[in-house]
Amino acid sequence: MASLKLKKRDNGAEPDKKKLVIAGIRHQLLLLLRRRHRLFPLVSAVSGCILLILFSFSALSPPPLIHHNNQVAVEPNPDPTTTPFRVPENGGRSDRQLWSSRSSNFYYACSNATDTFQVTDKTRQTNRYLLIATSGGLNQQRTGIIDAVVAAYILNATLVVPKLDQKSYWKDTSNFEDIFDVDWFISHLSKDVKIIKELPKEEQSRISTSLQSMRVPRKCTPSCYLQRVLPILNKKHVVQLSKFDYRLSNNLDTELQKLRCRVNYHAVRYTESINRMGQLLVDRMSKKAKYFVALHLRFEPDMLAFSGCYYGGGQKERLELGAMRRRWKTLHAANPEKVRRHGRCPLTPEEIGLMLRGLGFGKEVHLYVASGEVYGGEDTLAPLRALFPNLHTKETLTSKKELAPFANFSSRMAALDFIVCDKSDAFVTNNNGNMARILAGRRRYLGHKVTIRPNAKKLYELFKNRHNMTWDDFSSKVRRYQTGFMGEPDEMKPGEGEFHENPASCICRSSEARVVKEKAKHVNEDDSSEYSDIGNVPIASRSDLDHSQVDEEIF
Repeated sequence: MASLKLKKRDNGAEPDKKKLVIAGIRHQLLLLLRRRHRLFPLVSAVSGCILLILFSFSALSPPPLIHHNNQVAVEPNPDPTTTPFRVPENGGRSDRQLWSSRSSNFYYACSNATDTFQVTDKTRQTNRYLLIATSGGLNQQRTGIIDAVVAAYILNATLVVPKLDQKSYWKDTSNFEDIFDVDWFISHLSKDVKIIKELPKEEQSRISTSLQSMRVPRKCTPSCYLQRVLPILNKKHVVQLSKFDYRLSNNLDTELQKLRCRVNYHAVRYTESINRMGQLLVDRMSKKAKYFVALHLRFEPDMLAFSGCYYGGGQKERLELGAMRRRWKTLHAANPEKVRRHGRCPLTPEEIGLMLRGLGFGKEVHLYVASGEVYGGEDTLAPLRALFPNLHTKETLTSKKELAPFANFSSRMAALDFIVCDKSDAFVTNNNGNMARILAGRRRYLGHKVTIRPNAKKLYELFKNRHNMTWDDFSSKVRRYQTGFMGEPDEMKPGEGEFHENPASCICRSSEARVVKEKAKHVNEDDSSEYSDIGNVPIASRSDLDHSQVDEEIF
């Protein structure tokens, strides 16, 4: 695809086109009256009218969202009441704080186990070993690692450090210890589950030719594990669960959900070298501006192919993405217009830029783009860069020498993006994939940091019709449509969505929050909900800690 840029629109030409159409129809009708006794002129006149009407619809309808060889029109502070749709350079009026979530100080992380949770000293079995083979990219594998610990607890088994997927699309040869701090992982969870780096030698020799491997169903419940896996584990002593991603139920009891949180937000942290480079990227972004936005663009060829969406690249795009889509044999033929209408297409870089400007982010904002290979390359990014010239990536913030130890490993590169997105002042997701969900949940857990999820279903119609409204109308609707998609507390009900995205069982409200909420609703009934906060520190009281102290705890 040569380009994915926007075409400028000459709105001032519309009245002339309308007059041309009217004059053409009038002329054909006069000819028809003069020659009404002849059949051929009649056919000719009617055909001419139809052609002129079709031409008028084509000329007057809004252009497709993506065109080639032009850029988005950005004007310095236009008057929104007198000009057609023109994007201002500044953010304009905003109805919310851009860099913080309302009432976030009233919520804090609380994932410690209660006294009713059975620790390993009381339940440990020494003759059961659970092997886990994860599946997919880095963050999909992360979900498998988290659930592997919970599965081992349910089965009362010793967990062997999970194996990472080295055969997926990304072909990353990294092992667990190349990406994650394996010693910390084992020690931090020692009271929950016994974890070892490898099977004892006697077990290795015994299963060398007869390893029992099986796959549990998606969303398998605790009783499902006890019925399907435990009998085999008791008989064979060693069982491997393969393709282990989302193989544990989303809805578990509170204690098991809290264990999930302890694994995800505390035990799984990156190696020292990855953390150091990630923090270097964060520091360099922070030096450029007091606040910065991180965007998980997710506009790589594989993502677009999987989505089944169409972005205006003609036959070349259809052939390229169609061939890639055939890698997933279970995917049916997609209806691009239907998929986009239902809000299941990643927004284009230009759409993301328009949404951010509509929310109030001005041209001066520094934007970190977390992405792999963008489909269409620099041409695709050009409209976003026109809106936000201060656009950065890990490649622009570092030298080739600095990035060399990570450059040939997709998972390690993804880990660097993860760190920057996690530390950003505002994070923007462009899909509902694994990284987006995990980061959204993590940012909720760590204080409801601003996390913007595009309301793609509503925004689709707005983008399509934007040339029929002023900028003021457009930005007002963007802000209205994005209500409930900005990372605020209580946007999602407990149990709604994937647990990794909405870890409600691990987020507690302070008593002050209850008072405020009750006053706002004029409710006098007592809230008797009790949360275990043993050893947990409310986010609000951690404001005096510097970033390095917090990082040591969470990575």
